[in-house]
Amino acid sequence: MSRLSFWAPALAVFSTPMPSLAQVAGPYFYGQHMWDSGWHSWFFGPLMMILFLAVAVLLIVLLVRWVAPPSHTAPHHTPIRTPLDILKERFARGEIDKDEFEERRRILGD
Repeated sequence: MSRLSFWAPALAVFSTPMPSLAQVAGPYFYGQHMWDSGWHSWFFGPLMMILFLAVAVLLIVLLVRWVAPPSHTAPHHTPIRTPLDILKERFARGEIDKDEFEERRRILGD
């Protein structure tokens, strides 16, 4: 058995002329489109594409926000310390003595 006789059926299938899609489907593909390829398709085509992409992105964002657990990474704010709080801390650490603490507290109170 020669190599050519082995491949002959496969070559016959691929060498047979095939009709084009327009020939098979009929006249629908030859100008009988939904809006007859007028200005409507030039205007509504890109508009619908942008609308479709916007809706797709919105759905993906909503899906991710719905599936993902809520993050508790809110910025930590340091509590507001008043001058009197700072003075009390310095007195507690021993940086200032009782007389100086009383004097500064009196000044801050005024």
